[in-house]
Amino acid sequence: MHVLIRDEKDGILCPIPSHSLYTNSMVLRGATLVPYYLDESRGWGMSISNLKKQLNGARSKGISVRGLVVINPGNPTGHVLVEEDQREIVEFCRNEDLVLLADEVYQENIYTDENKFNSFKKIARSIGYGEEDISLVSFHSVSNGYYGECGRRGGYMEVTGFNSEVRKQVYKVASLSSCSNISGQILMSLVMNPPKVGDESYTSYQAERDRILSSFSRCAEAMVCTFNRLEGATCSKAEGAMFLFPSVRLPKRAIAAAEERNTKPDTFYALRLLEKTGIVVVPGSVFGQVPGTWHFRCTIPPQEKIPLIVSHFMAFHQAFMEEFRD
Repeated sequence: MHVLIRDEKDGILCPIPSHSLYTNSMVLRGATLVPYYLDESRGWGMSISNLKKQLNGARSKGISVRGLVVINPGNPTGHVLVEEDQREIVEFCRNEDLVLLADEVYQENIYTDENKFNSFKKIARSIGYGEEDISLVSFHSVSNGYYGECGRRGGYMEVTGFNSEVRKQVYKVASLSSCSNISGQILMSLVMNPPKVGDESYTSYQAERDRILSSFSRCAEAMVCTFNRLEGATCSKAEGAMFLFPSVRLPKRAIAAAEERNTKPDTFYALRLLEKTGIVVVPGSVFGQVPGTWHFRCTIPPQEKIPLIVSHFMAFHQAFMEEFRD
């Protein structure tokens, strides 16, 4: 992203809500954030008409929009894009001459049979677009998903649709901030070359992989059911990644209490939850949200922790709502 930014007149289309890595990077480089809201009513889907509206609005202010960030599967939302939406996004970037920045680090963590993960490179090539048609940067990581579970650090980006001189400069900039990460590189190579049918380790690898992912799927479903049982809360179905992003309608008295403490209402809720139960969630205001709505991001917990977390969460929420009931 840094290579795309020249000054504050350059902008990047970025989803809201999204991982703060992107918004903070733009602040660091002095770029202009051009936000586009994901549609919670459509399971956090994307709207091309909304993208065009935000793009045209930014250009009318003199902003040179140079790229589009897409996170699939979503963080913090846990959604998985349908193929038709991906095709529209590829066409949009090609027609508007935007670099497509595809964050695909949770691609292995898919919990639904309805939406399969497809890389944007695969989608672009299936349409018939080659290197000369669209500029695409794809990101993958061992630090996320079921491999490293945010522990081991390692990853890569694939840069396509740029000439050799531009690619050389991209890698040069990336190398300036890198350091030797031997264990991460080894693990990333294993991720990219997993055991194949016929290998001695294939059966045990496949069994462990399926066990981990099926456990994530069951735990995600259990937490979605829990959040949808809470008063004033709604949560979209977990389709992928490692997070849920439920919405909670906070009482006016709770909002007023937060304002008295110069704290955002969702942060106030999250801090009270931590103090009362020890459960950590991240306020939705960290990721961005439609004004007047409140969310929090919850990591999908291990299966053995589910009963305890569910009971504590439900008891806390009930007491919180009673304390601040309008």
